[in-house]
Amino acid sequence: MTRPAKSCSVPLSGIPPRHLSQQYAEHEEFVRTPFSRGGHRGQLPPHLEATIDPDRKSYERNIDPMRQFVRDRSLHATRTIPPSALHDAANHHYRSQRRTSGRDSASEDLDFLGSSHGFKSVDLNDQLEFTTCLSDTSHGTNSPTSSQRDLEAEMRRLRIELKQTMDMYSAACREAMSAKQKVQELAQSKLEEARIIEEARHAEEAAKKLAEIEKMRALAAMESAEKARRIAELEAQRRHHAEMKARREAEEKIRVLDALAHNDFRYRKYSIDEIEFATDNFTEKLKIGEGGYGPVYQGSLDHTPVAIKVLRPDAAQGRKQFHQEVEVLSCIRHPNMVLLLGACPEYGCLVYEYMDNGSLEDRLFRRGNTPVIPWSVRFRIAAEVATGLLFLHQAKPEPLVHRDLKPANILLDHNYTSKISDVGLSRLVPPSVADSVTQYRMTSTAGTFCYIDPEYQQTGMLGTKSDIYSLGVLLLQLVTAKPPMGLTHHAERALERGTFIELLDPTVPDWPIEEVLGFARLALKCSELKKKDRPDLATVILPELNRLRNLGIAHEAGRSFFSENSSPGFSGTGPSSVDQEKAEGAGTQ
Repeated sequence: MTRPAKSCSVPLSGIPPRHLSQQYAEHEEFVRTPFSRGGHRGQLPPHLEATIDPDRKSYERNIDPMRQFVRDRSLHATRTIPPSALHDAANHHYRSQRRTSGRDSASEDLDFLGSSHGFKSVDLNDQLEFTTCLSDTSHGTNSPTSSQRDLEAEMRRLRIELKQTMDMYSAACREAMSAKQKVQELAQSKLEEARIIEEARHAEEAAKKLAEIEKMRALAAMESAEKARRIAELEAQRRHHAEMKARREAEEKIRVLDALAHNDFRYRKYSIDEIEFATDNFTEKLKIGEGGYGPVYQGSLDHTPVAIKVLRPDAAQGRKQFHQEVEVLSCIRHPNMVLLLGACPEYGCLVYEYMDNGSLEDRLFRRGNTPVIPWSVRFRIAAEVATGLLFLHQAKPEPLVHRDLKPANILLDHNYTSKISDVGLSRLVPPSVADSVTQYRMTSTAGTFCYIDPEYQQTGMLGTKSDIYSLGVLLLQLVTAKPPMGLTHHAERALERGTFIELLDPTVPDWPIEEVLGFARLALKCSELKKKDRPDLATVILPELNRLRNLGIAHEAGRSFFSENSSPGFSGTGPSSVDQEKAEGAGTQ
């Protein structure tokens, strides 16, 4: 039985819709949808067009010419086939549709494109199945014509070409996607490189700025160092000029003193015979002491008691000290400076006035069981030593620095009047540097351990403040009668703890506590390690010591301390009680 041709499921765009079966159209809506609507033949409605992926649209644009070609060829073929054959082929295809569902078709070959790459599937069932219907019809009628065979061959060729084209297109799409991915990766890499380059540029700019700052700092440091070097050079030049000037002035002073000494203007020359006669040929029984310079003998010259200091032949600096002491003592006269009566230059003998009570050191430590010195006399001795020291510091034309001030070089006469002796180590200091921060530099230090200025000992810088340190230690010994070793440290700790009274000389029972504490604080200020921290002798130290001396004088007057038949400060004891020890400190050292 032959079915109408319109029931054949060949929805070609070239075949009018009247030849399509209405029932087949209801079951095969995917064929009807793209081609059966008059307003959108071959395309989607406008409201769905925007939802289509651009790649799928591109694919459809590429496949449209193929569809048109297939439709044209198919239409040409159908025009040469009788209508009855078309109806029979369509019915035959419809009946065998379910049995041939697994047949290879172009739509199956293109399905992977839609699923793998997101492109729209191309429905070529209309053309391919139409060809099948034609083939079946031709077989059914058993009347193949040359046109049918050509059409079938052409359809097979077109199917092969379409498959190849789709394969090529699929490969091209894959390559395009791969290229797109590579482009994206390259763009990302380029952005990353740009970011790295930007960071490197910022880092380079920061490094340049930092280098510029460091360069400016280095330049500033170099300028500062250069400025400091120039200042140091100027300071060294000024110091050198000051030292040279001081040296010239000292040499001039020495020449003047030498001229005075050679002319016998300041001291009397004694012959060696007179010296030997006065000392009974330097007998041991008249020897009253010995120091670094040499032995000291008691004698009598011109019916006057004298102390004769004899230069030891092996004394290293003996000759220099001899000339120094002659130069100094022959030019000065002061109540608190020991008096130089004469000298024997040929044999290095110095003749001094005789001091009955010996040295302050012997009396403080009561050598020979001598009486205790009262606190009032100790305050007076301190003021007298400071007065004599200020006289040396204010000497004209140049100040003098004693350099060896200590209790052993403070001599006491029969009234316990103190006098400074042993100026052989004293130095002439230029007035321009006497009290300045930059002091006169000595090539070698001199003095006695525990009394010598620590700063002078370390740097060799000599000044009048160097004697202030020695004075501070001496003042502490006056009130404590203790050895000098570590005395300043012990006194400072005792003052801090409030136990300084325990450190005072216990042989004196009636210390004025407040006054002696102020005396000790002043002594500690004098013994500061740095010169700049020590007080001034003329404006600070001496006024305070004079106040304490006046306090002692008032105390002595109130108690009638002195009597006609007793030594000052020693009840019932005359000068004869210290005859054995009186000369030990006279002119020592």
